[in-house]
Amino acid sequence: MSARVKGKVALITGGASGVGRASALLLAREGARVVISDIDVASGRALAEEIGPQGLFIEQDAASEADWARVIQTIGEHYGQLDILFNNAGILLKGDIENTSLSDWQRVQRINSDSVFLGCRAAIGLMKQGGGSIINMSSIAGVAGRDDYAAYSASKGAVAALSRTVAVMCRRRKYRIRCNSLHPDGILTPMTTATLPPGLDPWSLTIDADPMGRMCLPEDVAASVLFLASDESRAINGIELRIDSGQFVMSI
Repeated sequence: MSARVKGKVALITGGASGVGRASALLLAREGARVVISDIDVASGRALAEEIGPQGLFIEQDAASEADWARVIQTIGEHYGQLDILFNNAGILLKGDIENTSLSDWQRVQRINSDSVFLGCRAAIGLMKQGGGSIINMSSIAGVAGRDDYAAYSASKGAVAALSRTVAVMCRRRKYRIRCNSLHPDGILTPMTTATLPPGLDPWSLTIDADPMGRMCLPEDVAASVLFLASDESRAINGIELRIDSGQFVMSI
């Protein structure tokens, strides 16, 4: 362990599985105390137990304003600080603009972008005395757009724009809070593999199987979370970090 985030307190929403789980394990190995929040209580508690004394699970609907107030209050009472926020909770819903219902659109915005707004707003109050790093999960779809994922692309575009806004505000107010967004392409998580055609081996789509593959592993994204959470990235603020093996560049 190189202790890159030793002494820091991190909150990861949607932390019970996928990228959230990989990030929680990595940050804990690097010295952080990790608060995992999720609506999946069983998996969240199991992960906290796996991490050990450095782990804490709190049940949370990341799109609930009341839940955010409760989670931030709990972290303040337990630790007295919050140094890292990874707004990771989200859903993936397929549908182009002609075939997306208003209710589906609103559900995706609520979970993918409203939760990030609520998280940033709630965390700044606890972070601004000592500084911190906010990392928001967006997507390459939030930069390039996906015609078959209209609501999802829009929600992730909102996350990217909000992240820049938070970065600017915190700098102008001298809070020493950095805010950056992550933009992966495909990630081998339960959420994304569920959308693949039946019988298709997900590993065949990875960059390990083929340099032209689009899929990365949760651990690849977690490594970027660790970097942005650590003091090594103290001069990096307001960026959109693409984790896509050059897919976006090839599409230009």
